[in-house]
Amino acid sequence: MPLSDLNLKQREACLAPSGYNLVIASAGTGKTSTIVGRISSLLNLGINPKDILLLTFTNKAAKEMLTRLEKKFDSSLVKNIEAGTFHAVAYRYLRENTLINLKQPSELKALFRSIYDSKDILRNSKDAYKASYLYDLYSLFYNSSISGDFGEWVSRKNEEQLYFTSLYKEVWEEFCKLKQDYNYVDYNDLLFMYRNLVVQNNVRYSEILVDEYQDTNPLQDSILQAFKPESLFCVGDYDQSIYAFNGADISIIAGFKDRYKNSNIFTLSDNYRSTKSILNLANKVIEKNPRIYPKKLEVVKQEDYGEPKLYEYEDTFSQYQGVANKIKLSNIPYENIAVIFRNNSSGDGLEAVFRENGIPTKRKGGLSFFDSKEIKYILNLCTILSNPKDMMAFIHTLGYARGIGDSVAKEIYEALLLLGDGDIIEGMLNPKDDIPNPYQKKGQTILHSLFEEEKRVAFVNLRDDFKEHKILNNLRIEQDGAEFLNSLFAFLKELKDVQKPYTLISKIYTMPIFTIVAQKLAKDRAINKNGKFDKEKYELSLERIERKVSLLLGLAEQHSVLERFLNAMLLGSSEMSEGSGVNLLSIHASKGLEFSCVYIVDLMEGRFPNKKLIGRGGNLEEERRLFYVAVTRAKDILHLSYAKQDSIRNVKYEPSIFLYEGELLEN
Repeated sequence: MPLSDLNLKQREACLAPSGYNLVIASAGTGKTSTIVGRISSLLNLGINPKDILLLTFTNKAAKEMLTRLEKKFDSSLVKNIEAGTFHAVAYRYLRENTLINLKQPSELKALFRSIYDSKDILRNSKDAYKASYLYDLYSLFYNSSISGDFGEWVSRKNEEQLYFTSLYKEVWEEFCKLKQDYNYVDYNDLLFMYRNLVVQNNVRYSEILVDEYQDTNPLQDSILQAFKPESLFCVGDYDQSIYAFNGADISIIAGFKDRYKNSNIFTLSDNYRSTKSILNLANKVIEKNPRIYPKKLEVVKQEDYGEPKLYEYEDTFSQYQGVANKIKLSNIPYENIAVIFRNNSSGDGLEAVFRENGIPTKRKGGLSFFDSKEIKYILNLCTILSNPKDMMAFIHTLGYARGIGDSVAKEIYEALLLLGDGDIIEGMLNPKDDIPNPYQKKGQTILHSLFEEEKRVAFVNLRDDFKEHKILNNLRIEQDGAEFLNSLFAFLKELKDVQKPYTLISKIYTMPIFTIVAQKLAKDRAINKNGKFDKEKYELSLERIERKVSLLLGLAEQHSVLERFLNAMLLGSSEMSEGSGVNLLSIHASKGLEFSCVYIVDLMEGRFPNKKLIGRGGNLEEERRLFYVAVTRAKDILHLSYAKQDSIRNVKYEPSIFLYEGELLEN
């Protein structure tokens, strides 16, 4: 990039003398252009491209920067620049200099578990950390602690673990030895081994450039120190440090001037992205955080699209409907619109309402509402009533029964078809009398049938009108499977003639066919990484399931015919399948992106800022940085909204503190 295309402050940073340079690049100030300009300056000075190291937060960012450089320099020159994430750069170096076999965490966890399980004391103890959790703890320790003893670190977190620390160390050492024997490495190993080889081989670069410096963690920073760099060019923004949960340490960027004596701090203040009114709102809020380095953004954009607008709604569901209506009435292309949320439950509500309104969406950051197991399960139950010949809906439904796998589910389906003359509902409720054993065609003998007759007597807790059903005449159905089929029988018997979607789903929610599955899902989600059951998580999971069902009920209210409802839910519009639409984004997923029009929803105390996460070690300053990131995604138009209550959960809300700090509301 020609330096003449840069503004004065960008040029000043790009032409800084070798040494320790930190560039504070706030949202929309041309961070990428500045890094590309700096590399251009180095190449123009005759620096060998092989002596330049560019470290980025994503490999996509590195590729974009190199592509820009190729517009000015020969590609054969540019390709010699070492560029990529810490892990990508480390992997390439290790592949060239050592023998390694990179393995996925899931594979190495299985290996670690096999060693752990060989220790009787650990395997049989209720108090020792489970293998998977212990593995993750080691990963966290090595990313956040450059030195120290793991046993002491664990004991400080939980004194009760002191007894097990020597065994943990023994397991880890055996695990590391086994990895070494087979040259297995994980992602942490890449960084450790790379750091060691940097020191051992005295690896040096004329200059190291680091993008998104505020997201650097201690292990990555130790690699930078290992280079003993004579020239560093770090670009970042402390106000956009939102990855503390992932190990990022804001003190690294905050302490740059103290660590590197005679360093230079540059601040890019010209914002090219957002309008003045949008930046004013962002600045009013973020200035409540301590100022690590002074900065004040100047607006370059002259267009005026109006002040950010704040909307109040009676409840969350009407809020999502209101946002959908505004988007439908606007003339902005869907792909230029983003709706940003703090919590995944907000994303669920938005996705549900948008689909009902025929608005295509692309969701990033959180599992799709319609992909959640509880919603797919309910829709499959509805599908069975709407189309009893849908084999996949039946098999997926039985997949939640303990002891019934896909092959047994298919056998049951085919048996019910036989018993019902092609109708599985008839086969379940009114089986034909002239078929003594619907499984006999599968090769089962009369002798098997007699054994099964004895086996059925052992089943308990079954309805009187089901306990002698021929569908139970299968050697592979155990008590749990029989109870699930019993609940399926009750479901079909009671609801086979119900066609109104709202009524149907309301009844499904209260029946064993759903409560069995909901409790199982909640229990699975309530198991901590240490393998222990968390009652609070269990209750929260049930609450989230209830909320999702309530959202589905809200959609069902709009339909009177079951088939049309399922068509809207399962198929959607043709646009939805084409991958274009409104962007539904968590704040973390929105980082680095920009849109003409942005909606930020659920700005209520407790939701945003997220008080639960603050109570678990987060802080209001990080929540404020999240708000800053969300607001600065908007280029032209910004809408903010909050609801006075969540009528589904019967919770009342107060407006977010950020709305007062931004002077959108008065105290």
